[in-house]
Amino acid sequence: MTTAAAAALRVSQLEHAYGPRTVLEGVELQLSAGRTLALVGPSGSGKSTLLHLCAGLLTVRRGRIDNGFARTAMLFQQPHLLPWKTALANVALGLKARAMPRAQRESAARTMGHAMGLDDVALAQFPAQLSGGMQSRVALARALVLEPDLLLLDEPFSALDIGLKGQMHRLLLAEQARRPLAVLMITHDVMEAVTLADSVLVMAGTPAGVRWRLDLSLPAAERSDEWIYRQTARLLAQPVVRAAFDLPAPPAARADAARAPAPLPPDAGQTVVQQPADGARERC
Repeated sequence: MTTAAAAALRVSQLEHAYGPRTVLEGVELQLSAGRTLALVGPSGSGKSTLLHLCAGLLTVRRGRIDNGFARTAMLFQQPHLLPWKTALANVALGLKARAMPRAQRESAARTMGHAMGLDDVALAQFPAQLSGGMQSRVALARALVLEPDLLLLDEPFSALDIGLKGQMHRLLLAEQARRPLAVLMITHDVMEAVTLADSVLVMAGTPAGVRWRLDLSLPAAERSDEWIYRQTARLLAQPVVRAAFDLPAPPAARADAARAPAPLPPDAGQTVVQQPADGARERC
């Protein structure tokens, strides 16, 4: 029997097409318990398709996905709360589907709601009475109360302002500190990826594949704003990454070295791996 610590999500030589158009080709990744993997890339690069395949919402036609986690939950771009149910009832929805007794599921939902910063007044309200940030907290609580081993995030924080987004990041990191929750997330926000992920995969191309990988060994809870800014800048400076996002070439290096970004310390824990379209790898 596979233990939670040994569980993993493995994607091997995955290919997917919509009709005659191939959108994913040769995608490989592995995600272990307690780790976070972020997929970034331009619109149309197949990130959501890959996530939906991992969630079982699409049928794998070529390649293989092995999900060794016992419980998987997914958060979408929109909270998708039931408007006729209170926030508490929305959080408890999955537990009700598991036939958990009402008193038990409401207690568990209330405890998780409180952990997400939702007080009893907020939990008694209906979605239309809550702000967008509060609705996002309800959606996250609804996913986490199920105690998933794997959490799939489809840009659920993209509509939040920088303060609310930071709060959601801290709530997610707190849950990962409590137990070995694996997270596979997609985002257009490169800084968000560097903030939360242990590894960042850049997807691009037609058909899309993984073109760049950034591994960050410094634990997310220990990353300062300055460290995150520097790692983000270094990632965005890579020619392959700039080409993926159709960014203009950076200006020539300034002669004034004092104004150039300082190099990262040796213990920054960064490993950059380029994976060209032919599948070869090159370490920098």
